[in-house]
This record gives sequence, C-alpha cells and structure tokens, in this order.
Amino acid sequence: MTRRVDLGICEDTSMTATGRHHALVIGGSIAGLLAARVLADYFDWVTVVERAQLPEGPAFRKGVPQSRHVHALLARGAEELERLFPGIVADVRAAGGTSIEWPRDVLWLMPAGWCRRFAGGMKLLCSSRDLLEATVRRRLTGCDRVRFLEGYDVTGLVPSQDRTRVVGVELRARDGGSTAARQTLGADLVVDASGWGSQTPRWLETLHYPVPTETRIDGLPGYASRCYARPKHLKADWQALYLQARPPASSRLGLLFPIEGDRWLVSLQGMGGDYPPTDEAGFLEFARSLRSPVLYEAIKDAEPLSPIHGYRNIANQWRHYERLARWPESFIVLGDAVCAFNPVYGQGMTMAALAAATLERTLREQRQRRAAGDLAGLAQRFQRRLAQTSASAWLLATGEDLRYPTTVGARPDLATRLLHRYVNRVIEVAAVHRGVNKAFLDVLNLLSPPTALFRPGVLLPVLMGAPSPARHGLPTEVVVGARGTATTDLVATR
Repeated sequence: MTRRVDLGICEDTSMTATGRHHALVIGGSIAGLLAARVLADYFDWVTVVERAQLPEGPAFRKGVPQSRHVHALLARGAEELERLFPGIVADVRAAGGTSIEWPRDVLWLMPAGWCRRFAGGMKLLCSSRDLLEATVRRRLTGCDRVRFLEGYDVTGLVPSQDRTRVVGVELRARDGGSTAARQTLGADLVVDASGWGSQTPRWLETLHYPVPTETRIDGLPGYASRCYARPKHLKADWQALYLQARPPASSRLGLLFPIEGDRWLVSLQGMGGDYPPTDEAGFLEFARSLRSPVLYEAIKDAEPLSPIHGYRNIANQWRHYERLARWPESFIVLGDAVCAFNPVYGQGMTMAALAAATLERTLREQRQRRAAGDLAGLAQRFQRRLAQTSASAWLLATGEDLRYPTTVGARPDLATRLLHRYVNRVIEVAAVHRGVNKAFLDVLNLLSPPTALFRPGVLLPVLMGAPSPARHGLPTEVVVGARGTATTDLVATR
C-alpha cells in the first residue's frame, strides 16, 4: 500500500538550508518516482506531491495520456531501473510483462527493407506503461522514508528571504477548486518532475530569475493506439512488429508489442500532421496503408479490448536551464520538464532513469566534497550535467524528425544532411550485417553514443556497402494473418 500523508504531517518538516531532512518531488510519474528513490538514500524523508489520486495497481492515471500507447523500456533504462530496484525486471515479468530479443523476435521493416532476425540481439522489456509505473511505485513504498501527498497542485515555489534558494512550495488542494486556500510545505531540496506542463519558467520569473530559452523541433507527429486480445490460434514465429516509415516519401509507421494479459498493444503514427484516425474503419485503413500489410493482417480479425485513443502535441522540446547564469539553490528540474522527445523513439522512460542516475552521482559527489547537509552549488551543477546526459538522445530524436520537410522549428543543415546520408548507409548494412546491427541497436538503446557508428567495425562494412537481401534468403514480405494462416509472399514494400 502507498503511504499517504496529510498536509498537517508534512508541515512539520525543517526548512533549514543546512540539514538533510526533507526532499520534495513534484510529480508522481516515472521521472518523479525514480528521483524519489535516489533522494531516499540522502534525505531523512521524501514527499512525492501528485495532483491526481494514484491507483493502487496498474491503471490509467489521469494526466498521463501517453500511457495508452506503446512503451518499451530500452536496454539502458532497464539496466538503470534494475540497479535502483534489484529484481524489478523479474517483478514486471511475473506480472505479465514480456522480454523479447530484438531483432530475433521482431518483424522489423527498416527504412531500407526487412531486417534479418539475428539471434543474440538486444533484450527489451515490454509491458504497458501502467504496469511498469505501478511496479516502480509498489517497490518505492517499501522505503520507509518515502511518502505520497495526493490531490494537491503545486502553485509556486517558496524562496528564502534573500531569494537565493528555494525552501519549499505552495500547495492547493484540488478538491477545493480554484478558491481553495494555499498552504506551504517546506523542504531542503525541491525537484520538479511534473512533465511537459511544468510551471518552472513562470515560477523562476516570479522569483526574478531569468527564464530559459527553449528549443522546439516539432515533426507534427500524432498517434492512435488500441489494445487487442492476442488470437489464441495464431501461430507466428514473431512476438512484435515494427514497421518504420521511409522519410521523406513515407511518413507512417506502426508498432505491435506484447503486453501483460496476453494482449497486443498497437500504436500507429503519422508525421507532418498525417494523424491516424480514431474511428474503427479509419484506424484499420491507416494500418493497411503502411509499407507492409503485415500489421493490418494481424489485427483485422483480432478482438479489440479498448477504444482507440489518439495523442498529439508531442514535439521535441528542450528548456535550457543549463545555460542560465543564475539559478536558485536547492531546486532542480528533470524529466520531460526539461527535455522531452517524440515518443516514437522510446527514450522517455530511459532518460528518466538516466536523470535519476545523474542526480545520484551529483548528490554522492556533493556529500564527499562538502560538509554534511551543504547543498550549495548542487542544483546548477546537476542541470549542466543533465544537459550532457540528454545530448545523445536529443540528437537521435531530432535528427530523425528533421528528415521530414514538414518539421517545424529547424531545417537540416549541411552537416545534418551528410549525417543522414551516412546513417542511411548504416541502416542498409544493419539490415543484413550482424555486427553493424548490434552497434546500431546499442546506439538506439543509449548504450553507446552516436559516435559509435563511426568506429572501424561499423565504418568498414558500411563503406563496402550492403549485400542484396536476396543473397541472404530474405523475403520481401512475411504476412501472418490473425486467423492462424502463415504465408510468405513477395509483396513490394512501399
């Protein structure tokens, strides 16, 4: 059970600048939960303030519309999560989550064509976002130092008298409406993990601090997703489908991932405002329009288990707090509140885990270098380190979105266009070359930096060029119907 506290208990906390008594986290999503786990090792107690009522188990949480769409924890994210909560990957699997080996278990249509299904690839954990978040929340409640305060909006920061640091937050109970009285809750460190809608820029302005510049690169993506029962009579040698677009000619993609409850979660995406419909006929027709009909064939007769949910307004957005010359002590921002990505690249949860790791390293070094309880300089140092942590994922996400001429916010310069040409060659070779495929997956899973694609083991095969798929016995298409038929057809991909 989640430990829930009322505001009266929370108001007893110290508001001193030198103690390590109380840390407060704004937002109970993945980023906030992982930050709270790290803070529990350094503070006497941690309060997670969440505007909604948190469910006891896996369930949709208001304010997280993206949870209804395909999520896969990247390999780097799984490593960090397991380090923070030993055994948690096994917990997710025990609750119905699935580990798949990529690309062995996946029909993967890359921009250059079908990928060979190499064994010994990358392990990915597949589950609903709701299950993963509930499992993390349950493990976190095993820590006596962590408490949850639900049903409160954080309406502002409480500064010290000289406005050099943050000493707490202003709160308002949601059940009292906009006229509810504001109350204060003190803290020695405040962490904003409230996501896209973070109010930190406004709060900084109120405290007479500079507002960060923002970089926004919007590929105008839109999603539609639905759960299906996995057909019991389906006989297929794959567990997941990933049909990528081929920009700029093709802007539509589809994913089918296994999740708990013997279900499939299917997400369709269109770029450049080409949004997938949320009605039955339109959703299926969009699926049929993908570069391969295999996903459509899999779901056309499958049993739907949910409505079709749409999701838009999901640009890449970076608030550059690391560039600010002045920053209040004892206040940090992380997760989507700083840097958010087009979700199709699956980076969000992994970046939340990497932000927690960055916070842990910064706190550990601070404790070693300074007197116990002294947080001076920590916040600004963390923001700069977080920017370095985010750089590779940002480059990958925005670089791909810049392939589309409809993308708003930036245009590819000469260096980007040359990089695109090289990556195109990498993808061609990765489809048929085991070593290049492994290196490419390491980069996509944030295990290696993008520069790893220029190492000799990748560069030499890429310069030699990709062998013809026919020389590897690759069919152009594998169509598996939900009625259980399995045929290999040579159907041209679009």
